[in-house]
Amino acid sequence: MGLKYLLDANILSEPTKKQPNPNVLHKLDTHAGEYCTTVTVWHELNYGLARLADSQRKDGLAAYLQALECSGLPILPYEKPAGVWLALERARFARQGISVPFADGEIAAVAFTNQLLLVTRNVGDFSMYEQLAIENWFED
Repeated sequence: MGLKYLLDANILSEPTKKQPNPNVLHKLDTHAGEYCTTVTVWHELNYGLARLADSQRKDGLAAYLQALECSGLPILPYEKPAGVWLALERARFARQGISVPFADGEIAAVAFTNQLLLVTRNVGDFSMYEQLAIENWFED
């Protein structure tokens, strides 16, 4: 079983919610071993954690991230092919007068260059990237 999905932060964090979406939980269970994330998402999750005041919630989230890391969740780097792809996409957007968040671009680039389906709740944030396969596990 190889990697098929790259998970965005809103998918990876869903199990920590008080009432997590059952579709997301089912997909995470069904596709265990077939998904990864990117260092950009890992940064977003850790940055969000670091901004929280000390609390039981923060301790629980820290334990969850540690469990993800210990589980062997692959965390893919942002490398040269992704940088080239994103540069071309950003240039195309600039010609159209479109500006996109750089972090979302990095996530999209890693998904595209590794031939992975990007799984996110924020489909609209990524829909302008050409040939990027996207799924929303909240709606399935």
